[in-house]
Amino acid sequence: MHIPDNYLSPSTCAVMGAAMLPVWTISVKKVKKEITKAKMPLLGIGAAFSFLMMMFNVPLPGGTTGHAVGGTLLAILLGPFSACISVSVALLIQALFFGDGGVLSFGANCFNMAFVLPILGYFVYKFIKDRVHTQKGEYIAIAVGSYLGINAGALCAAIEFGIQPLLFKNASGQSLYSPYPLSISIPAMTIPHLLVAGVVETLFTVAIFVFIKKVSPGTIYEGAKKKTKAIYGLIVALICLTPLGLLATGTAWGEWGTDEIKNVVSGGNALGYVPQGMKNGFSFAAIMPDYSLNGLSEIAGYILSAVAGVAILLILFKIISNFKSTKNENS
Repeated sequence: MHIPDNYLSPSTCAVMGAAMLPVWTISVKKVKKEITKAKMPLLGIGAAFSFLMMMFNVPLPGGTTGHAVGGTLLAILLGPFSACISVSVALLIQALFFGDGGVLSFGANCFNMAFVLPILGYFVYKFIKDRVHTQKGEYIAIAVGSYLGINAGALCAAIEFGIQPLLFKNASGQSLYSPYPLSISIPAMTIPHLLVAGVVETLFTVAIFVFIKKVSPGTIYEGAKKKTKAIYGLIVALICLTPLGLLATGTAWGEWGTDEIKNVVSGGNALGYVPQGMKNGFSFAAIMPDYSLNGLSEIAGYILSAVAGVAILLILFKIISNFKSTKNENS
């Protein structure tokens, strides 16, 4: 679901970024008001979980790949506005350091994965949980919320892809950006997510929630004991397991490079051209593109990327928590 640069027109990216500005503004205000200094590092932990979950690629029908996001999980654990901030920061780190998702399309990716996914997932979860007052009802609420959340995010990405050939063409009728219309983009994105990626998101969400509830109930319930060491242990375990994401071969739908898209087959025919906006569009050189580093094996590069990404996120939110404390002391 990470939309690369040049798949969406600059104007589309601007609109999506503008749509996220009030969301980020409200989220920051809510976090400042509701999250204490002691709890602020939990947003970094949440961002780390999301970052790592997005590294576990799984094969999808049609020869593409997909991944979980963890947005609903974070919304349940931290609140929907905190989840929005955590996932947004995780997406920013992915774009800037690893080239996973575009810089110009950052707003669109946040809209899909940091706004629509966790907000919808959380409110579906709350709707069910508030009406089924049992542990089984809680788990059903988590499963349904996370499943619908990621599928709603995928649908939004499909629509953003699909409107490009309707709005932006050259004189010969070729699309300047994403070349596939809604009739192709929607089933191509939603069917694999409904069948596989949504299930993976659900399994990750429920499994991690159950683990945290067992080892650190204070993370979920007020007044209960909080044990962050066990949570950090889970993060370390996930880092060690991230190379499993390399087993899924192929490229995620809508994330082909300019060297690939010309030969992508849809409806039995190859596209046959590289959209001009992709060929001559914005280019940004990430430090470790595709979670790799020259001179390291693919597995070593993937693990190093996971360590680096998690460390950046944890340190960043630790710095933010210290800044918050200073402001409070001076007010």
